[in-house]
Amino acid sequence: MKIALSQINLHVGNIEENTTKIVFCIKKAQSVNADLIVFPELSICGYPPLDMLDYPEFTARCHNAVEKIARICTNIAAVIGSPSFNPGKEGKSLHNSAYFIADGKIQSIHHKTLLPDYDVFDEYRYFEPNREFNIVEYKGSRIALTICEDLWVEHNFHNSFVNKRLYQVSPMEKLILQKPDFIINISASPFVWTKVEGKQEVFMNTAKKYNLPIFMVNQVGANTDLIFEGGSLIINQKGEMFDRISWFEEDFQIYELQEVLSSPAHGTDPAKIDGIRMIYQALVLGIRDYFTKSGLGGALIGLSGGIDSAVAASLAVEALGHENVHCVFMPSEYTSDLSREDAGKLARNLNISLIEIEIDSLLDCFNNSLKPVFEDTSEDTTEENIQARIRGTLLMAIANKFGLILLNTSNKSESAVGYATLYGDMNGGLAVLGDVYKTQVYELAGYINRNEEIISPSTIARPPSAELKDDQKDSDSLPDYATLDKVLFRYIEQQDHAAAIVEQGFEPGLVEKVISLVNTSEYKRHQFPPVLRISSKAFGYGRRMPLVARY
Repeated sequence: MKIALSQINLHVGNIEENTTKIVFCIKKAQSVNADLIVFPELSICGYPPLDMLDYPEFTARCHNAVEKIARICTNIAAVIGSPSFNPGKEGKSLHNSAYFIADGKIQSIHHKTLLPDYDVFDEYRYFEPNREFNIVEYKGSRIALTICEDLWVEHNFHNSFVNKRLYQVSPMEKLILQKPDFIINISASPFVWTKVEGKQEVFMNTAKKYNLPIFMVNQVGANTDLIFEGGSLIINQKGEMFDRISWFEEDFQIYELQEVLSSPAHGTDPAKIDGIRMIYQALVLGIRDYFTKSGLGGALIGLSGGIDSAVAASLAVEALGHENVHCVFMPSEYTSDLSREDAGKLARNLNISLIEIEIDSLLDCFNNSLKPVFEDTSEDTTEENIQARIRGTLLMAIANKFGLILLNTSNKSESAVGYATLYGDMNGGLAVLGDVYKTQVYELAGYINRNEEIISPSTIARPPSAELKDDQKDSDSLPDYATLDKVLFRYIEQQDHAAAIVEQGFEPGLVEKVISLVNTSEYKRHQFPPVLRISSKAFGYGRRMPLVARY
């Protein structure tokens, strides 16, 4: 059997465009005499459709699109992901389904069993879990058709209360009783930089456990905060990687089933996966798709001469082209000459526009207006924050006037501990580095400079500073970032409590201070732009903490 895998970039809610893309790929597969073509999870509507699913008309349009596609499948079969109506009287009204279509019509519909209900996932809100397990018979082969988590036996099944409550065994253990010849898995699995290798190992272990090859097709592209890396997998029955499809781009590949069964594996060694390169590719894709899928114009960035804005600008140029990225440098009396030089160098190296607007006169106006109110008080962070808010106001005005989208350049370390100013440097339509720790920002700068100097060495080497007062450094208020990021990672991603972090060798007072800063800054993050998500626990929808709480 000749199997085509179609790793496509889908646009949530754009059923017509997604259908056109699917039809194009089917015709391409037909032209090379493929027997079967496989598309990602919810490929008709894109993932995740969220509350679009609350409108019955939306699912009806999806079903109509599947029927339209089925009519052209006269000499080829296809597996397509789409929501479907639950015909039963019990449970929720929808299923997350895989349609098997052949001979010009829908042959069978297979529903997702293990519905994720953690982090950004809330499928159990919309879908009814599957309770019937049937294989597909096609051209002499018996196919176990699974959807995303349904194949993640060891991790997802055994760690979900909902799934353990409903089932005594995993979906594959049900399907294996029907003696399938191979497994198809359609997926919409977002990128998490710490889980790439683990995800791969799950599929390899599953293939080895059941002695069956696996063809897994993952979505690629970005839908607001979620970024899908693609990286679709072909695993042989020994649990060895036969091949992997491209990272972070659309791809179309064809495989002979017999070749997968009989040929030696030649896939990527997990140890060779370059994490920082993947983060770079993910962020570029996230920016590009946010703009193209939203129909947005150019990007605006406040360039400070520091490393965060330099990295954000470099990513934006790679994603959108230098002609679509515009920068503003806004010095005050506290801005160093080196910052001005580094901002100018970066703009020249990236070939982007850069204008300069000094803010000292505006700061004087603010201070004079507030002088009667602030009489008999000493200067503190209030005056510093005014500078950030002046810059934020100027940037938003320029963005509004010229139809641009302001990109926020705050990193995850700063956002975590509240080292950012509401209505100032927290402004923006998209947070490029909001899920990237400061130490990772430095790694990204090194990657950006891998072939030539883009970001000035002095930008990378000098101590980070907000430059809101004389001789200011981030280290005046925060622990060094190497230590801070380790504590933050353990508290946010690993969800360790303070005592557990201290046991790992960190000073108790420092841990207490960092955790307190994270908890008391929650109100700020509720007003933060959407964050491009690359970790297992990003700020935003996937980390929902109460504003008024005692931690």
